[in-house]
Amino acid sequence: MLDEWILFGGVINIGDWVPWLSWFDLQGYVKRMKALGKIMTEFYKYVIEDHKAVKRQIEKEYVPKDMVDTLLHLADDPNLEVKLTSDSLMGLIHDLIAGGTDTSATTIEWAFQELLRRPNIIDKAHHELDRAIGKERWVDEEDFSKLPYIDAIIKETFRLHPLGALLPPRYSIEDCNVAGYDIPKGTIVYVNAWSLGRNSKYWDRAEEFIPERFIENNIDIKGQNFALLPFGSGRRRCPGYSLGMKVVRTTMANLLHGFYWKLTGDMRPEDISMEEI
Repeated sequence: MLDEWILFGGVINIGDWVPWLSWFDLQGYVKRMKALGKIMTEFYKYVIEDHKAVKRQIEKEYVPKDMVDTLLHLADDPNLEVKLTSDSLMGLIHDLIAGGTDTSATTIEWAFQELLRRPNIIDKAHHELDRAIGKERWVDEEDFSKLPYIDAIIKETFRLHPLGALLPPRYSIEDCNVAGYDIPKGTIVYVNAWSLGRNSKYWDRAEEFIPERFIENNIDIKGQNFALLPFGSGRRRCPGYSLGMKVVRTTMANLLHGFYWKLTGDMRPEDISMEEI
């Protein structure tokens, strides 16, 4: 379901650009989107009802165990100013699943695609982990500040392989002028994060994977440096930024800390495909 949902987030639907053709659904996307919406609604309803059933069975001893439990607990609160309807619950659950799983996993996959092509970077990461963490335990959240090179690897991954090549569209609510360009009211604006991260005007050797470029500088990924916008910027920045970074940092660090990574057999670094698909 998520693969299909992400696909529809990136397709060009002719009816969106030529409104009078929308009724014909020439590519069949609208029909497929409606079918997907029905399936996802059934799935989220099942999740909610399953949690409610557990809650009813152990009502007196009930303690929320996950985010869905917490949302249901809030929905029952008579003092809550904004009531959580069934649609609201399903929307929030979808945001958690869609925004919090595929994104983190994809970032880690891209990072290891790059690392396996450069064993010297893996060696540097192992050295930092052995020095800062030791070999007797796993990496915890409080260790992040001691792992600047791991952090640099993650930043470089975001630079070359942002999760959203185009940030979610902006919409101008009034006529304005930005950097000398007149933007009329009602214009839909797309920010090309992929292009910014590979622009040689802002990055030395822009097409190469070089984590060292982020050591001992103040370039952040929170939206303050406009050459690097993996999470967007301002009020429209990804609301899951903090959680996403914790998941990626912890997973990345422990995968590197717990295993030795190398290509097997006759496979060479240049044999690894870097095609997005």
